[in-house]
Amino acid sequence: MACWKAIAAAAALMVIGTTTAARADKPAADSCAAKLNADGKAVYAAVVAASPTTETLRSVIEKEARGLAMEGKISRGSARENATEAGECVKLAFQ
Repeated sequence: MACWKAIAAAAALMVIGTTTAARADKPAADSCAAKLNADGKAVYAAVVAASPTTETLRSVIEKEARGLAMEGKISRGSARENATEAGECVKLAFQ
């Protein structure tokens, strides 16, 4: 039983370490986002607020951009383009 506790503790520390390292370049991501248009900034803010992982990033970008477009908060016509550009900025936070 103690062995399983040690393994669980080690796994938890690895996850925490990975999460911290994955967010190491948030200033670069924020700098990139500052250059986006208003709709791109809205997508970026929504995606960052959703706290995606590298595994969920694409689906989170799609979900957030779609939601903003359907709610009329960003232009539907340029939602894909803005989501792509915002996604590139968010990716910088994972490098």
